[in-house]
Amino acid sequence: MTTTTWELLDQAYETLREAVAGVPADGWGRPTPCTQWNAAQVLRHAAGDQLAYAARLTGGPGPAEDPFAPSGTLAGPPRSLLDPALAAAAEAFAGVAPADPAVAVPLPPFSVPAETAVGAAALDAAVHAWDIAVATGRPPALTDALAAALRPAADALTEPLRGFAYGPAFPLAPGADQGAAAALLAFLGRDPGWAAPAA
Repeated sequence: MTTTTWELLDQAYETLREAVAGVPADGWGRPTPCTQWNAAQVLRHAAGDQLAYAARLTGGPGPAEDPFAPSGTLAGPPRSLLDPALAAAAEAFAGVAPADPAVAVPLPPFSVPAETAVGAAALDAAVHAWDIAVATGRPPALTDALAAALRPAADALTEPLRGFAYGPAFPLAPGADQGAAAALLAFLGRDPGWAAPAA
């Protein structure tokens, strides 16, 4: 497993790996909180996003398909799709200096400080890990501690992308979970209480 010099990114990537590893073989067609995509499409999107980060950083090849129009096809084991994408992104981010004020990213504003760039890639991985985990009825793969560490990147980048990468903020009802994970998911337009429909 390739790791970076960025603990937050390593943690988010491991969260995504664990979520993917926990999906049963017949679970990839399950609906997800990303209402237009099933679990396989979320995986393809998540892998494609990380390849897009790697490509922006290195000038290397990006994803083979548009991450925002993912197919639902898995040609082999899910890890055979995910692992190369995470390894490429991890290697690319390993070369990012913490003090760099202008790191290239694949979405607007296209250049951000190093910590924000790393946080954006980590945010993408961790939230899609949550999508995949809850789609198959497993415990949410996003802790309050990880969510709190991701929140600065979300605060910096979400608003310009609403309506494209993120939906309107989801209103938390009184008495609902108010932890950092629930607050982050709601801010990104997800219902933190979303549950997989009965199979």
